[in-house]
Parts: sequence; C-alpha cells; structure tokens
Amino acid sequence: MTWVETFRTAYDAIRTRRMRSALTMLGILIGIAAVMLTVGLGQGAQQEVASQINKLGSNLLIVSPGSSTSLSGVRGGFGSATTLTTADASMLADRTVAPDIRAVAPSSSTQASLTANGTNWTSSVVGTTPDWLEVRARSMSVGRFFTSEELATAQTEVVLGETTSQELFGVRDPVGQSVTIGSQPFTVIGVLASVGSTVGGDQDDLAVVPATTYATAVSPSGGTSVSTIYLEAASSDSLSAAYQEATNALLTSHGVTSSDADFSINSQESIVQTATGTAHTLTVLLGGIAAISLLVGGIGVMNIMLVSVTERIREIGLRKALGATPRVILRQFLTEASLLGLAGGLLGLGLGVLGSRILPSLISQPVTVSPVAAGAALAISLVIGVVAGVYPASRAARLSPIDALRSE
Repeated sequence: MTWVETFRTAYDAIRTRRMRSALTMLGILIGIAAVMLTVGLGQGAQQEVASQINKLGSNLLIVSPGSSTSLSGVRGGFGSATTLTTADASMLADRTVAPDIRAVAPSSSTQASLTANGTNWTSSVVGTTPDWLEVRARSMSVGRFFTSEELATAQTEVVLGETTSQELFGVRDPVGQSVTIGSQPFTVIGVLASVGSTVGGDQDDLAVVPATTYATAVSPSGGTSVSTIYLEAASSDSLSAAYQEATNALLTSHGVTSSDADFSINSQESIVQTATGTAHTLTVLLGGIAAISLLVGGIGVMNIMLVSVTERIREIGLRKALGATPRVILRQFLTEASLLGLAGGLLGLGLGVLGSRILPSLISQPVTVSPVAAGAALAISLVIGVVAGVYPASRAARLSPIDALRSE
C-alpha cells in the first residue's frame, strides 16, 4: 500500500464521519488559537512596554539623588535628597571623565499653574539645558528649542508639550504668545512633538524652560541642586561602560563608597528587563493555561481513533486477510490521526490570525503573531495527532485477522 493510497484512505475515513471529525478537530482548533492569542498578547505587551520606555530617550541613563533623613530620624525614599548638582552634570559632560557619555542634561521639575489668555492649566515645569532635547530623544513640531546662549542669559522662554499647548491655546499657534508661570511671564518659542503616554505618565503635559531661568523664576528654593541628571550613552554597546564611568565619577566626587552611595543610576535596559520580565511570566502562565485545552484536544483525538478502531474491526481483519501487514495498518491509523491534528491546527492558526486582527481594536492592546509561533502551532498540532494516534493505531495493528473477521 503506497503513501498516496494511505492518505486517500485516511481522507475518506475522515470525510465519512464528518460530524465526529469536526468535533475532534474543534478541541485542537480552540487550543491552538488560545495558545497563539495568549502568547501574542504577551509578546505585544512586552513590545509595548519596551516602546514606551524607549520614548524616554535613546541609550538613556537616569541619575537620581539618594534618600534624605529628617531631624527626627524619618528617612525619605530614594530621590528625596538634594545630593545632585549642576557641578555633577558638568563633570559627567567632560569627555576625559566619562568618554562613553555623549550628552548630559540636568533636570529639575515642579508642578506649577500656567495661565494664558484667561485660561489656566497645572502642568509639570522642567528646568534643563539644550541637550535635553537630544538626550530625551524629543523633537519639535512647531518653533524651536532654546539655545546655550539663552540658557546662559536666563531668558524667560518656554517650550510647551503638545497636551499643555492644547489646554492653553487650543488649535491656535502658541509660538510668540505669552504664558504666565506662577507670576512670571514667559514667551512660547516652540511646541514639542507628541510622544504620548508612557509608564511615567503623559510625556506631552509639560513646559520646558532654561535651567537658569527655572532656578531664579520658577523653583521655590533655587540654588544649584537638580532632581535628575539624564545621560545619553554614545551607543547601545557602550551603555554599560557609560554606567560604570558615571558611577565611579560620582562616587569619587561625592567622597562616598558604593555601599553608602547618595545617588542611584538606572538604565533603560534594567527597566525594560524588569517590565518585560513580568510580562513574560504572565505570558508563560496564560500560555500554560491555554495549553491545557491542547491536551484536551489530544485526548479527544485518541478517543475518536479508539472508537474508529472498534467500529472498523472487520475492515481491519479483511485488510490483514488480504495481506496488509501490521505496519501498513499502523501507518493508516496514524495518518488519520495526523490529518485530524493538522487540520485542527490549520483552522486554529487561521482563527488565531483573525483574532490578532480583531482583538487590538476591542481591548486596545497589541497582539503579535510571529511566523515562528505560527509554524510552531502547526508542528504542535501535528505532533498531538501523531501522539494521540499511537495507541489506537498500535491496537489496530495487533488485531488478529481471524478474531477481527469473527467480530460483530
């Protein structure tokens, strides 16, 4: 019996029992689609988290101050101290100190009320340097960013985020208009291009002013302290080297050791790993739950094949009496089981791809279905069919021709 005849016989057997075969494939179909969609949701979530974190800047290192302790002994959290200064930023910008750091942007921020044309809006006011635009991987949609000369002369100029601009000016062009921050009037010189919301909140709801102006006209305390120093590594490959250089320079400058450091440095890589690690764990958990339905589908295939062997005992006996070897019988039933598994896998693959197109619009969450996942789904469905068919096929192959022909 050739392979072509084997496939034709298996196909005829499946077609003859259409309803039973359809119900058998349904278990594998649901299982494959469920696994594809849950894994796709997890991968989509990981990519979304990485994309949002990457919006914070390219090859970014974030230096934050350490914790503070009050006179009564109450310790604040990380970031509550004022241990970082503009001098630290200038030191880190020195290429002889940190050759793998491309740009440095010290930053301080506070919440303040902005007023324009009788409209007010409370937003985050950021005082920084011109390098902030590059370090944070931002761009301008309208106007321009302030220059080093304007920073040095403490010009009362402000660059608005997209959200802040819309809240204060609506659809009007804000460039050249006046905005009052606290009690100080500022001239709008530009609007940042929108990057949307990230894990840190709405990145478009802010107003950026020169650090010198911030210290004299916006900051409640003024001075040279900064709340954050953003560092851009020369490349993604030099991110670790930039991290070590910044750490060593600040430890030396502050006269502290790593065990009592009064600052902390976080990299995008560590943030992404933490966030995507959580998403990966959830993906594995959900995928494992969905895989249970695959097991149920496999049991369904085995059950149907056992019933098929029982119903076709006389057929098996007749084939053996006509010279069919146990190997041929085994191959026939394994082929039937494999076709059931493969057909269920193909239908499940189609349902999974369709779901990946529809679900994002319903749950506002991306679903990623990779070609590797699709290929793995087909392979798994085929393996399930083969494994589930081994015992029924072996049972059919072991039947005695005389006993099979005598069976009613």
